[in-house]
Order: sequence, then structure tokens, then C-alpha cells
Amino acid sequence: MLELTMAAVTAAEEGATAGMLMADAPSEPGAVLRVGRDKSVCRLATPDDWLFVSRVHLEFLCGPDGVWQVTWLRGSQPDPSSEVRLTVGEYAQTLTYGGTFRLPRGGSGEIVVHDRTAPRSVNVGFYHEA
Repeated sequence: MLELTMAAVTAAEEGATAGMLMADAPSEPGAVLRVGRDKSVCRLATPDDWLFVSRVHLEFLCGPDGVWQVTWLRGSQPDPSSEVRLTVGEYAQTLTYGGTFRLPRGGSGEIVVHDRTAPRSVNVGFYHEA
């Protein structure tokens, strides 16, 4: 099972948890959870006017071995207007545009999509049940 929580945060709301959204999916091969602006395909959707987030920005996909991975999908622009940082315990890294990261089984962490032009972000917490 993969559990996700998402909060859209502006500088004035930093640290607030109101409006948090949640989604989960069983760890079955081919299961997918998406984060982005397009409510028709994304289980966790950001505000429509947050253009630093693509229609489908992050895709969580369960592989054939039951392990989840997250991919920052390439959008319609050659250069993104956001930055994606991933933290798992003490480990932190920037996820490259179009890059994929395999989530640790039984682990938890956070993925933050930062707007490069304004003090706002999309914070996605995850827990990958063992």
C-alpha cells in the first residue's frame, strides 16, 4: 500500500495542515497515483491557477515487484518552472526533470514541488507500507 498526503502551501500558510488531501493505492503491479492540476486523471489535484505544476506533474507507479517509484513527468515546456526535492529520512536530493526515484519499502518521506517564481509549494508526504 502507498499512502499519500498533499498540501498546497503559500508563504502565509507555511506549517498549516488545513485542506490536506489524501490518496492511497494497493501495492499491486501497475497501480498508479498521480499529482497535478488535471482533476480528471490526478487523485491529488492542485489549484488550477498554479501553473508551476503540470497537468500531470508526479506519477507514482507500482512495479512488477510491488515496489513504488515516483517520476517527475516532463510537461509541455522544455524547462520547468518548478523544482522538485525529495526527502527520505536523512537522505535528500533534487529530482531531475523527467527523472525517477524508487521509494523504499516500509519507508516514508516527502516530495516538495517549489514554485521558482513565488513563495509557494506543493508538499506530498508518502508512506510505502512494507
